[in-house]
Amino acid sequence: MPLDAGTLAYINYTAKVKETDEVIDVTVEDEAKKLGVHDPSRKYEPKLVAIGEGWVIKGLDEALVSASVGDKISLEVPPEKGFGQRDPSQVKLIPLRKFGDKASELRVGDEVEVDKKIGIVRFVGSGRAQIDFNHRLAGKTLLYDVEVVKKVETDRDKIMALIRRRITIEEEKIELIVEEKGVKIQLPSDLYLLDGLQIMKRGISNDVFKFVKGMSKVYFIELYETKKPSAPTPAQAPTQPEQEEK
Repeated sequence: MPLDAGTLAYINYTAKVKETDEVIDVTVEDEAKKLGVHDPSRKYEPKLVAIGEGWVIKGLDEALVSASVGDKISLEVPPEKGFGQRDPSQVKLIPLRKFGDKASELRVGDEVEVDKKIGIVRFVGSGRAQIDFNHRLAGKTLLYDVEVVKKVETDRDKIMALIRRRITIEEEKIELIVEEKGVKIQLPSDLYLLDGLQIMKRGISNDVFKFVKGMSKVYFIELYETKKPSAPTPAQAPTQPEQEEK
């Protein structure tokens, strides 16, 4: 049965650039090893998608609308349904002085941020750097091999998936109490000072309201506990002074 728009589902996929066969993403660890792109620091797992919601590129999103759980799909995604065509106007010459003390460290291929925009260094010389602000995959045709792994069914599973979409955390560290019209979420205390946590909470709340039917309240619980005092070490018995021999 095809997945409805707005359905939460998990997919596995391998994505490549058609022209070069470069692997740009893979979600299955064994496949990453087979293709020679395995990253031991990464956790490989299926990707959460909301069908038809633009969480993935347009070409892939459109293919998933007509897919069912268990389907395996191979598709070719043209630039206009991927990361767009290259725009020559997005290639800029930037004075090196704008990079301050880091100007001498610039190298071709480096990723840099200029005026809150991310670009790639294409050339450095004559006191200027050529920065390409196009997405690195702009103008590329992409090849996807996709498997629809499963549909997320229960409210609890949906909420857990939506939390983990925005915060990298193991499920067992999240405490959930799902009620009829609301949910209480308790995250571990070591995340309380995480940069951007309040924005993440707002995003999670909006996702829950949108994708979990009937939910109208999301509570985030922060629990602070006193540390248990460590057990006192037994007092050492005073040592007796040695008596002089007579």
